[in-house]
Amino acid sequence: MSVTVQQFQNFVGGEAVDAVEGGTAEIINPATGETIAEVPQGAQADVDRAVEAAAKAWPEWRDATPAERAEVLLKLAGLIEDNAEELAQLESRNVGKPLAAARDEMPVSADNIRFFAGAARILEGRSAGEYMSGYTSWIRREPIGVVGQIAPWNYPLMMAVWKFSPALAAGNTSVLKPSEQTPLSTLRFAQLAADVIPPGVLNVITGDGEPVGAGIVRHPDVRLVSLTGDVATGKEVAKAASETLKRVHLELGGKAPVVVFDDADPAQVAEAIKIAGYWNSGQDCTAAARVMAGPKIYDKLLEELVPAVESIGVGDPAEGDDVEMGPVISKAQQDRVLGFLDRAKGAKVLTGGGTNGDRGFFIKPTVVTDVGQTDEIVQREVFGPVVTVQRFADDDEAIGWANDVNYGLAASVFTRDIGRALNASRKLEFGTVWINDHIPLVSEMPHGGFKQSGYGKDLSLYSLEDYTQIKHVMAKLD
Repeated sequence: MSVTVQQFQNFVGGEAVDAVEGGTAEIINPATGETIAEVPQGAQADVDRAVEAAAKAWPEWRDATPAERAEVLLKLAGLIEDNAEELAQLESRNVGKPLAAARDEMPVSADNIRFFAGAARILEGRSAGEYMSGYTSWIRREPIGVVGQIAPWNYPLMMAVWKFSPALAAGNTSVLKPSEQTPLSTLRFAQLAADVIPPGVLNVITGDGEPVGAGIVRHPDVRLVSLTGDVATGKEVAKAASETLKRVHLELGGKAPVVVFDDADPAQVAEAIKIAGYWNSGQDCTAAARVMAGPKIYDKLLEELVPAVESIGVGDPAEGDDVEMGPVISKAQQDRVLGFLDRAKGAKVLTGGGTNGDRGFFIKPTVVTDVGQTDEIVQREVFGPVVTVQRFADDDEAIGWANDVNYGLAASVFTRDIGRALNASRKLEFGTVWINDHIPLVSEMPHGGFKQSGYGKDLSLYSLEDYTQIKHVMAKLD
């Protein structure tokens, strides 16, 4: 059966445009390996054109009232809701995620835009005051200018929304680069937004990390860069941004621990891990990747977890609603995940560990035990459907193991003892800690990491503040 190859364009200055040099790139459905679309293959000239459009639009957008900016954002949220099925279908084919999961992301994305539409109208600063006799001082929070935003491939449209919503709400203009692997839903959204958003306020360009992503970071007129990606890329972005001293906002990798104390309900924990460890094929920076179970619950947990994981329906999302997990994003990612398993010498694979045939880039949901704290598979982010399970001796060892990684994005703790839970949440060195669940997020609360998981916050008013700069104004009274 032939596959229709859709054609997409960039969105710059309010218009759909091809790449400046005319190049194109093929987009693959990871569930089949087939080409499903062609998109512009950008170069430095595309970055320059988009930044120029954003810079031209900034003065008028900066001077728009918060209510005017909010009105535009509310219309963008409505566009997602009105076109949710089309956007979800694109996302499912491009990322390989189950259609039900892609559908779930659409109202969440719309809600996030609406949150920032409202937040734009309530930015606060310190109260004005006379801190020197004869003078009144006050604080202004002002937009930064043109911001560059680089989104990942695991949640393409939702992560784009997390970036442009606070940036635009605060009065900035954006040059947004979706992942070169999964740009389709974002490009389509931008096309839909053409009649809603003023030209140049939001620009979407596609292309590889070099030259497009790196070109955004290097551009002297880009005043802040926001990246969601892996730690190595984050370090390169921070290094390159230092050449122009632009601000950097980084949401990087994770290796989330799940600390399961002996008094937890093993069935509840197993169900939570089934979702949080394997959602989006484990391609989530907050995925429940490292389970640490107490000595009394360890065996009971595995008795519940292994059949729960084996029950996950794996396949091409186009096959139907019974598919709960699709492929990983690419052959390179499949090889990377399998490489972690191959190198885990001495570890025991209780279930999974292999592919799901030759068509597409699948990995069976995997549970691994008999791993040491210093093992690569415990210390490094796998970014696939692989969960390790360790047995700890006491609470101190559990918290020590949980913190003993370079990452600090998210963690969870399962216990019926509220004091134990609160103590663990205080000691865990992670930007988000869940108690008796793992992975839910809301627009009102911040999301961001400690340690090498980056700095800056997505979601919440903290994110809006990240896209502003503080000005002190001091007026002489006589």
